[in-house]
Amino acid sequence: MVLNKKDFIEIEFTGRVKDGEIFDSNIKKDLEEANLKTEAKPFIFCLGEGMFLKGVEDFLLGKEVGEHKIELAPEKAFGNRDPKLIQMIPMKIFREQKINPIPGVMFNFDGKIAKILSVSGGRVLVDFNNPIAGKDVVYKLKILRKVEDINEKIKAFINFLFRRDLKFEVRQEANSLASSSKSQTKEKKIIIEIETQMAKFAEMFAEKFKDVFNMELIVKPLEEKKETPKTTQ
Repeated sequence: MVLNKKDFIEIEFTGRVKDGEIFDSNIKKDLEEANLKTEAKPFIFCLGEGMFLKGVEDFLLGKEVGEHKIELAPEKAFGNRDPKLIQMIPMKIFREQKINPIPGVMFNFDGKIAKILSVSGGRVLVDFNNPIAGKDVVYKLKILRKVEDINEKIKAFINFLFRRDLKFEVRQEANSLASSSKSQTKEKKIIIEIETQMAKFAEMFAEKFKDVFNMELIVKPLEEKKETPKTTQ
C-alpha cells in the first residue's frame, strides 16, 4: 500500500548532518547520544501538510510502510546559508533583555533562534541562519504504520497546531441549510474545547481542518471557573 498526500503515518526517525552529528530524533538511544532533551515517542503526521520537513514528505509520497533512508541537499533541507542573516547588534539590546552574549551560545531573539559568533566592544555579531543551513542531511526513518483511526488523526493534528492536547469530539449534526426536516443531511463536525482567550486563534485553523478532514471545525470556549469566596468564621 503506497502512501499518498493527506495520509497520516506514524514514524520513528533520526536526522543527522551528513557524516556528522544528530540534530533531531524521536528515538531514545539517538537522543541520548546527541544529548537532546526531546521526548522519545513515535511521531504521527499528515503527509503533504507541512507537519514535517518538506523534502522528507515529498520523498515519502508513493513509498510503503517500512524503513527508508533519505539524503537531502541544503536546498531541499534547511536551505543555504544567507549572509544577510548575519547581523551586528548593539550590546545594549542584550543588556535590556538581561542576556549575557557569549560566543557559541544559542538564544531566542524575538522568536528567532540565533547563534552568537563574536563579541567586540559594544557590538555583538549574531547569526540568524538555521544551524543546519547549508549542510547536507540524512534521515533514517521507519514508517511504523498508516494511521486509520479518525480520533488518533485529529489528536495528532491538534497537538501539532497547539503544541498540546485539547479535548475534542467528532459529532454528526443535521445540516442547518436543509430546506425541510425530510431533506436534512447529517455532516460530521470536529468540536474542540479551548480557553476563551484562545478561541479566536483556534478559529483561524477552520479552513485547515476542512481541507485535511473534510469536516467543519467548531470551537467551544471553555467557561472560566469562578472561585467561591472563602468565608471567615
